[in-house]
This record gives sequence, structure tokens and C-alpha cells, in this order.
Amino acid sequence: MRLLFLGDVVGRTGRDAVIAHMPALRDRLDPDLTVVNGENAAGGFGITVKIAEEFFAAGVDVVTLGNHSWDQKELVAAIDQQPRIIRPLNYPEGTPGRGFVLLQARGGRKVLVMNVMLRLFMDPMDDPFAAVDRVLRAHRLGPNGADAILVDVHGEATSEKMIMGHFCDGRASLVVGTHSHVPTADHVVMKGGTAYLTDAGMCGDYDSAIGMKKEVAMAKLIRKLPTERLSPAEGEATICGCYVETDDRTGLATSIQPVRLGGRLSQSMPVRG
Repeated sequence: MRLLFLGDVVGRTGRDAVIAHMPALRDRLDPDLTVVNGENAAGGFGITVKIAEEFFAAGVDVVTLGNHSWDQKELVAAIDQQPRIIRPLNYPEGTPGRGFVLLQARGGRKVLVMNVMLRLFMDPMDDPFAAVDRVLRAHRLGPNGADAILVDVHGEATSEKMIMGHFCDGRASLVVGTHSHVPTADHVVMKGGTAYLTDAGMCGDYDSAIGMKKEVAMAKLIRKLPTERLSPAEGEATICGCYVETDDRTGLATSIQPVRLGGRLSQSMPVRG
């Protein structure tokens, strides 16, 4: 199976780039499932149903979220009717929405997509490891279970993300980090067969401060004076993410490659195996 994951989409320039590049990505990589983290897609803060539907129309199968899940208040009331928009599964019990979705990919194969938020330097949350373990015990990877399992790990600390990768090794097809908006170069298939990447990076303008206008961020940090609200940079976006191929018999990964298209970063377009 072929899985495509794109990191945090920041603002209009990120949205436009994802939608514009999706036909080429689908033509070149022919993914069976495409997942996008959309928690910064609406002006850098949250996502709306309309924006999510634009992603779905472009060929995205699932939109994951993170600590900005509720910045667009409309989503609180709407997310229960949107099974393909998932928020972190370790929100407290009774929080609207769901933390994972089990859906049919092309050919009728079952794919589980999960979103979890970590705790170091983040908001206090329920135990992410216990939450992930419960889902993985209920939906095992491989024969008679899920054909592929993708875990979006939304967190700040690289060490905590790495521990989640090791924790899931052999039980998931892909564990990929989001939130830092900076792509890491540590893509690897771990010993147990799980593809891992500490952070996919953002889909946004890299002539910025992690996607936000650099002038406002600089004034805030250097002068320590009140500034206008941060807003997304508006230059050409780079699409960042990863592409994974799995063994159809086991659901484990056989390869992982970075994806970088457009904008300021060095280009990297995977070669389909």
C-alpha cells in the first residue's frame, strides 16, 4: 500500500499549494491514502469545514488536527458530523469528535488513521501512550486487522516523538510527527517495521517564522513590545511530508521517503517502488 502524508498546512498560501500540487502528487505517487494535518489551515489557527471539504475535493482522505483544533469555533459543533476530520484522541472524555478513523482505502483495504497530542511543552492532556495503546490493541495491524495504520504525533519535543515511534514499532505502518513546522531528516524504517519521521514539516512559506510573518515575530521577540496578531506569511509555499510504501501481507513499511515541492526548500520528489 502507498501512503502520502503532508505536514501542517499554514494559511492560504499553504492551502493553495497543497491543492495545486495534489494532481501531480497523485499522478506521480498514486497513493492509496492521503492524510494532511490541517490544524493551521484557517489563517494559521484551526480549520473550518469549508477548508476541509476543499482538501477532500482535491483528493485528501483524512485531515488531522492538534493543539489548535478548536481555534475556529464552528468546528466544535460540526466535527461530530465530519468523521474524516480527527482531533487528538487523548482529549478528555466527552470532547467532541474522534481521535481516529477506520476507513476503506482503494481496493477495499482497511486503513486506521490516528491523531494524538504529546505533553512535553504542550497543553496538559490525558496519557498519549495509554491512549495510543488502547487503539492499537483494538485494531491490530496485519491479517484479520487493519491493512495499514498511520499515527500523526502532534508534539513539541523530539525525544517524546521518538519514544512514541519506538512504542508503536511493529504495530503501525507509519508514525509521523507534526507541530514544529520544521522538516527533519531522520526518516527511517525502524527495526520492527514501522516507518518513522520526527516531523513532516509544514506546507507553508518558509521565508517566515514557522509559517508566520517574520517581521511581526521579530518585533515581538527583539523589542518585547505589544505587536499585531501573528498572521501567515504569504510567499510561495513549500509542500512538506513523506511517502511510505508497505508490505501488503503485514502492513509494515518497506520504505519511507521525504516529500518537498515548491517554495524555498530543496526539492525532493519520491520515486515509487
